[in-house]
Amino acid sequence: MEYTPISPFMRPISHAHLRVIERPEASVPARPVNKWELLRELSKAQAAFGVSERDLTVLQGLLSFFPDDALGGNAEMVVFPSNKAICERLNGMPCSTMRRHLARLVEAGLLQRRDSPNGKRYVRKHGEDRVAFGFDLSPLYCQSEEIARAAEAVREAEERVRRLREVVSLMRRDLAALAEFGDEIQPGLGFWDQLRDKAALTARALRRKLSIEDLAAYRADLEALLDQARNIIDGPETEEMNTNDAHSERHHHNSNKESIDLEPALEKSGVVAGVPDMDTDEPVADVDEQDTRHLPKIPLHLVIAACPSLKTFYQGEIRHWHQLFDAACHVRPAMGISASAWEEAQRFMGPEQASIVVAAMLERFADIRSPGGYLRALTAKAAAGEFSCGPMVMALIGRRNAA
Repeated sequence: MEYTPISPFMRPISHAHLRVIERPEASVPARPVNKWELLRELSKAQAAFGVSERDLTVLQGLLSFFPDDALGGNAEMVVFPSNKAICERLNGMPCSTMRRHLARLVEAGLLQRRDSPNGKRYVRKHGEDRVAFGFDLSPLYCQSEEIARAAEAVREAEERVRRLREVVSLMRRDLAALAEFGDEIQPGLGFWDQLRDKAALTARALRRKLSIEDLAAYRADLEALLDQARNIIDGPETEEMNTNDAHSERHHHNSNKESIDLEPALEKSGVVAGVPDMDTDEPVADVDEQDTRHLPKIPLHLVIAACPSLKTFYQGEIRHWHQLFDAACHVRPAMGISASAWEEAQRFMGPEQASIVVAAMLERFADIRSPGGYLRALTAKAAAGEFSCGPMVMALIGRRNAA
């Protein structure tokens, strides 16, 4: 029969508790940890430790009895409030409920009971020595690094879901735009109605909170329809239309030389150096909120032709705007552009135009002193209605043709 150790008052000690007790000394964190930051990390990673919001509320109450903000160091991490004091600190939580949540925290290995001989919680001093009986917070402190890793894993999973959701939203917009364009060049084809229906159903689904598996399934379906639509649309007539678009953009390029030279002037004048490149806590607008924006007027194939460096760093195929967005998301961190600068650019430029700007910046990366600040400067112009990405792309094409 397996032996289960017990405390002096016949309370079983959990195996999670034993793992904390037997934890080697080398695994103890090297520095003190702020108790409230640790609680926030545990709140993010609560599923990994099997605790609920109510459990964490009780833990928060216990932490409030610990006098210092930091756990660790040489301080003894035992708190000894009475059940009545804990319940009062928890806005009158019933004692039976509080004890149940305490038991869960102990079972999860986040707390350890230090029972006195008579079962009371108190501190006793013997000269300079101090002995406390109550709840020991050291298991929580000892697991702080594990908690931080679990919280980071949760954030990474949330980021994957957020990015996949943005890609699906852009694919839906691509699908709707291709349906309209296809109906103009090949009217009467029932396939365009199928694309519109799929775009509408996807938009409705995106109003809900979807799992990463659901989003991946939507992405696969949309990818297949987009490729099918592109194969139908791509033909001799469409190639001629794209060529005409290129001539139109070049004409726009030649008639707006001041606009083309405006972006490099930001570098020379030092405007970018004064723009902060810091992460902020501003809320991020959902990509669906940009649905009222039109796709960029410049053809996608011209963007790809003007920015060949993008294919060096992104191996995926880029035939649709959502794929360009995915490529921009991929190269953005390596360029030193913060997440907040990228999200702000999407908010004011739209995700497609922001992706074009990142691709163009990658092409001129050696000439840009502060990519994050440069993007923020262009975003400020876009917010004021004074920016278009077309001249940037055509300037790059002009440089390639002149080389």
